[in-house]
Amino acid sequence: MSDNVVVQFVGFEAKALVREYNFYVRQASSETREFTLTIVNEAFNSRRVRYQDAPEICSLRLHRELATYSKPSPRKHITVSAKIDLDEYRNAHAPKAFGQHL
Repeated sequence: MSDNVVVQFVGFEAKALVREYNFYVRQASSETREFTLTIVNEAFNSRRVRYQDAPEICSLRLHRELATYSKPSPRKHITVSAKIDLDEYRNAHAPKAFGQHL
């Protein structure tokens, strides 16, 4: 992924089964593209993810998607995976045990 990529979170929409998070991606050599990432509501209801963490989780997932393709990603709609994306985020942000050294 180029250093000239700007990813901007522009909002979300709560729907019956999912929450949709919308992003604009701008690259120096191309026009602005819009991406929508979804997280199922069950992930929030079961406390697998906190509402305030969802934009960051989606942003990290979108950055991985953009890094995967040398050309613009063909997918404009991306589903955040509970098994991969949410668990990875939760493990990376888990509180450190008392006395644990970095």
